[in-house]
Order: sequence, then C-alpha cells, then structure tokens
Amino acid sequence: MLRYELKKVFSRTSNKIALSLLLALVCLTCFFALGVSWVDENGDSHSGPAAMARLRAAQKEWAGVLDEAAIRRVIGENQRIHSLPEAHRDTVRDSNITYGRGQGIQEIRSLLNCSFAGGFREYDYYRADALTTEDAPLFYPNRVRLLREWLEGEARDQFSEREKAFLAEQYESLETPLYYDYALGWTQLLEYAPTVVMIAMLVLGYLVAGIFSNEFTWKSDAVFYSSLYGRDRAVKAKLRAGFCLVTGAYMATFLLYSVIVLGFLGADGGNMAVQATFGGWKCFYHITLWQEFLLTALGGYLGCLFISFLCMLVSARTRSAVLAVMLPFVLIFIPSFLANISGSTVQKIIGLLPDQLLQTGTALNLFNLYSVGGRIVGAVPILFTVYTLLTVCLWPIIYRVYRSKQIG
Repeated sequence: MLRYELKKVFSRTSNKIALSLLLALVCLTCFFALGVSWVDENGDSHSGPAAMARLRAAQKEWAGVLDEAAIRRVIGENQRIHSLPEAHRDTVRDSNITYGRGQGIQEIRSLLNCSFAGGFREYDYYRADALTTEDAPLFYPNRVRLLREWLEGEARDQFSEREKAFLAEQYESLETPLYYDYALGWTQLLEYAPTVVMIAMLVLGYLVAGIFSNEFTWKSDAVFYSSLYGRDRAVKAKLRAGFCLVTGAYMATFLLYSVIVLGFLGADGGNMAVQATFGGWKCFYHITLWQEFLLTALGGYLGCLFISFLCMLVSARTRSAVLAVMLPFVLIFIPSFLANISGSTVQKIIGLLPDQLLQTGTALNLFNLYSVGGRIVGAVPILFTVYTLLTVCLWPIIYRVYRSKQIG
C-alpha cells in the first residue's frame, strides 16, 4: 500500500515538474552560494577551484587562536596595506588591488568593525582602518560593553531585567580567545540554507496536498472506503507515504546542497565558534559552525514535516488540494507582514511561528527570549520542543479525520 501511494504521487506529471523545479532552484541557489571570487595582485577577479584554493591559502595563514597578539598582527597588517600608494588612489583598479591584499584578514577585519563599532547595531566598513595596535586589548571587552550599552539605552524597554541579565551573562561566559580558521564553506552554506529549505517546503506542500484529497477528486472515495482495509491500513499507508516523501525529498535536497557547497568551498573551520564569524558575532548561543549546521538542517526538516502534516490535515478535512497547497505560502509569508507591527508581545509571537524553523540559522541570531519554568531561554530550544510534540500529535488527528469521512 505504501508503494502504491508513493507511485500515485510520482506518477503525476505535475509532481514530476515540481520535483524538476526543486532541483533547478537548488542548483540556482548553489550558483549564488558559490559566487565567491579571488582578487589577484593586479585587481582582477577570478572564480573557480584554483581561485578558491588561493583564497583558502591566504586565510589559512591567519588561522589560530585569536588572542591579543593575533589581533595586533591583524591591525598591523591592515595598517600596512592601507599605507601603500594604491590605497590612497580613487580608481576602481587600485581599490580592487587594496582589497585583494587584505583578503587573508578580511573576516577578522569584519570582526574588528563589529567590536569597535560606535553602537551595538552599527557597522562601519572602514572602522578597522582607524585602529592602532594599542586597541587590541579591547577586542573582546567591547563585545560585552556594546551589548550592555544597548540594553540600557535603545533596548531598555524591549527586555525585562532578567532577560537583560541573561544576555549579559551569555556574552560574558563566552570562552575567549576564540579560534579562527578559514570557514567560507560553512558561512556560505548557512547563509543560503534558509532559501533552500523554504523552496523545498513549498514544493513538498504541493506534493503532499493531494495524498488525502485525490480519492475525492477522482470520485473514487466510494471504492476506497468500502474496501476491506480502506479505513485502516490504507489511511495509515497515506500517512506513511507523506512522511517518507517529506523525509526522502528533504534529506536529498539538503544533502545535495551541502555536498555541492562544502565540496567546492571546503569544510574547514567546522569546529570554530559561530562568534568567530561576521554573521555570528552577536549570537548568544554557545555553538560551533558544525552545530549550527546540524540545527539548521534538523530545524528545516522539522518545519517541513510539521507544515506538510498540516497540509495533509487540511486536505483530509476539506477534501481540497488547493487549500492545502496555499497553507505553506500563508505560514511562510504572513509573518513578514506581522513583523511590521511594533510591540514586544507581537515579536515574541512571531519568534515562535513555524516559519522560524525553516530559517533556524537566522533564529539563532535573534534576541527572542522567553521565560519557561522560571528560566530565561532562547526561542530555538522552544521551537524544537513545541513543534516536535505538535508534529507527533498531528499523526493520529489526520488518521481519525480521514478514516471517519463519509462517502460523498
């Protein structure tokens, strides 16, 4: 029965087109994720494996513990680069030459811009150029200082005192000095992962929408329900087909995307703390890039599974595949409209909507905090717990709804 249900899904021409579209969009996303170039000594940009090898080698020269001595060396190197004649000329080629000379320290330079910014939410690309080696000892203390100033200033009404204390404690408890390494493969992978997950979700929603409504569409419901196992094994087979379809398609999609990006850009730096990257500098979760990758992959899978089960429930309840197909679009895009509504309560609600699972990497960098059992926790642990339970609960609900349907 399971094989028969899956065969019905894959035999439809529209579903084959949807899977082909999924593959094409994943490949397109990979193209953008791999859009990294190396700038040579003449200011010319190059792409391809050879260029990535040169970029990796340049950044590998600065791999190691990012202590005060390392920060001094980076600031000194940045000063040396910007003291050269090309740095003071306004031509595009000279600007490219100057940029190319600093590619090895580019990521650390971005961290300097974050640490020495004028405010917690400010960023000045040229801030690092004004630093001297005497500023090096302030690199890590500035991270905590800017947070505290923001919490007591601009964000003083956004968080309770307990939440402010929690964030400050998380920042202060980060083990420093951080370890730095070339990690372009992971950063690019995580940056475009939400796009891949959302594309997969939209296609999966389309594929599972007809599993429970096809019998009514084809006017074969009388045969289905009057058969010996129509209200028992056949319904369970539909549920298992939906589960296997979502699991198989999602895993294949995310694995293909990960293999292409990491295979081209390299998997170095997976054990590096996320705070050692520009995108994760403000993150209050103490995790590595490898752990963020796992959370992103598992969060995307859980989100796809939950929304797909909701689609199947709508399909089973309404007998309509159209309404079921619309559900993923609503759940993904409605929160973007709600985000324009001010108020901490609204933002806390948005932080727990299922679309956040589809972009777990982004959720890890948001300051959505909740009080659970007298403890302050971030949104991500709550999302995983709540939607795991809801997904498990949907299984028997869908079963009962569909098996109790009356023949039309």
